[in-house]
Amino acid sequence: QVQLVESGGGLVQAGDSLTISCAASGRAFSSYAVGWFRQAPGKEREFVARIGRVGHRTDYTDSVKGRFTIARVNAKNTVWLLMNSLKPEDTAVYYCAASQQEGVSRKVSEYDYWGQGTQVTVSS
Repeated sequence: QVQLVESGGGLVQAGDSLTISCAASGRAFSSYAVGWFRQAPGKEREFVARIGRVGHRTDYTDSVKGRFTIARVNAKNTVWLLMNSLKPEDTAVYYCAASQQEGVSRKVSEYDYWGQGTQVTVSS
């Protein structure tokens, strides 16, 4: 089992950068693929990015490609989401999630463990 805690959210202006973190506790963090999702008010939770167990495989939804970077350091039990050129439409609660499937998809239902979320607000 793994427990996930997100941090680093906040209020920024359009065009700014922000890095949010996902700290994991529990055993064998390196055996989990990790995804970032976000949920805006009144909308469904959506996939943002994912990273494989050792960090070699990454995947991004089209709207964040070239602006966001997902990274992990297993020795620190941490996954980061580096967000550049933020837009008001990036405003949401951001969640990290973990799955023991290396080939996990973008589907919410395939992730077994979730953090509590961190709010990111981008003003125009």
